[in-house]
Amino acid sequence: MLQMKTNTQVLRNSLTLTHRNLLKTLHNPDNVSDVLVQPIIFTLLFGYLFGGVIAGSVHAYLPMLVSGILVQSILNAASGSGQQLREDINQGIFDRFKTLPIAPIAPLAGQLVGDSLRLLLSGGMAMVTAALMGWRPTANFGALMMALFLAVFIGWSTSWIFALVGLLVKNAELISSLSMIIILVLTFLSNAFIPVKTLPHFLQTIVRINPVTTTITAIRGILNTGHWSGTATMVLVSGAVIILVFMPLTVMAYQRRD
Repeated sequence: MLQMKTNTQVLRNSLTLTHRNLLKTLHNPDNVSDVLVQPIIFTLLFGYLFGGVIAGSVHAYLPMLVSGILVQSILNAASGSGQQLREDINQGIFDRFKTLPIAPIAPLAGQLVGDSLRLLLSGGMAMVTAALMGWRPTANFGALMMALFLAVFIGWSTSWIFALVGLLVKNAELISSLSMIIILVLTFLSNAFIPVKTLPHFLQTIVRINPVTTTITAIRGILNTGHWSGTATMVLVSGAVIILVFMPLTVMAYQRRD
């Protein structure tokens, strides 16, 4: 009975702090930009600027673009985990949480649970923007949800890495800058926006071993065919491995922080 009561308290405290983190996102212009504005801007920008050059028209380019923007948007939103954690720690908010009668792990759990909802909003915004531009997926609604779920799951697993970085690196601005550089390199050196065959041979090799390329290929396959593939399973397993490795490390770093 005591264990059940403790679990209920952890869940209740975590959900309360999840709500707090979502409100913080909505009231912070920088966070709103990462979650809602960037997917819209990048979809419009890449679609109308490069659609005609790469695919002959915007409409023909959208089936390729959507999966790339979806993964990029998810990774951008996931990178906010580390920065938000570090900002709260530096501002003394987590020290204040220590004095409250709440479960010690609740602040970290609230951040990471809130991240999953932020990722869902970001991915959904990318799809909605593409649909308004004329994207008409051949896959049914169930396949669209599968693709979105896979993208969100990978983003959430990656957010554990960013959260660990946020607990270890003291400077929130440095975390933001490094995260942006890493995401830009990974997404642009992938099959997100251009066909791999158009690249020089040495870049093709780099692109093909890029894990972002594998993720985009899996999501693109679901959106274009409507079927779950072996590549999608491999991506799902990879995300689970990331969680199994980085979740304990993040919790350990959180419990040992100053």
